[in-house]
Amino acid sequence: MMAKKHIMIAAAVVLLAAPSARPDEDVHSTRRRDMVERQIKARGVDDERVLAAMEKVERHRFTPAYLRDAAYHDSPLPIGRGQTISQPYIVAFMTEAAGIGPEDRVLEIGTGCGYQAAVLAELAKEVYTIEIIKELADTAGKRLKKLGYGNVKVRWGDGYEGWPEFAPYDAIIVTAAPAEAPKELMKQLKAGGRMVVPVGSLFQELYLIEKTNGGYRKKALLPVRFVPMVKGDEDGS
Repeated sequence: MMAKKHIMIAAAVVLLAAPSARPDEDVHSTRRRDMVERQIKARGVDDERVLAAMEKVERHRFTPAYLRDAAYHDSPLPIGRGQTISQPYIVAFMTEAAGIGPEDRVLEIGTGCGYQAAVLAELAKEVYTIEIIKELADTAGKRLKKLGYGNVKVRWGDGYEGWPEFAPYDAIIVTAAPAEAPKELMKQLKAGGRMVVPVGSLFQELYLIEKTNGGYRKKALLPVRFVPMVKGDEDGS
């Protein structure tokens, strides 16, 4: 009887000592679920793959440390150099509008902190992303690699030129606003490809541009506010 009692006590100690999730990880996980339900799904985004990606990607890993408690708020946040990480709803909306499939090759213009690229990487086979500010490109590349996104390639360069080496693309997402849709990017779409791009200066409209066999089809989606898309000689890097 005494031996059995000792075994039971030892088992209890092992159970008590088993590792559990860190409290901050639990909090962020809960916040992500709430973000998806209240900010994204409730506002009409219903693509299950997009919703799953938004719940999986840890937005707080892409924000400055002092803003991590606000990482899952329904707003953009500053990331330095006058740039922002986009509002979660807008990231989800643009991603859904691009209609990304699991075998797609996707180009992103405006890497920023790398958050949108990470969401795209959960959905596409290959993601190519260009950032005009070298500091941000370097930091995002290291962050994405550390987080295990091996299907993302980051390049420092002029987004207006695209990345013709890997064209054509099934989808292009532009996360800064040009005055008009860049023609070079439109050329880098494959037939049937989609580009989601905010267009305008003070007042902007988000457009879905589809490449057809006969040209392009353009559809206005919603009014938005993005940082301006600058050319290579305007970035100040």
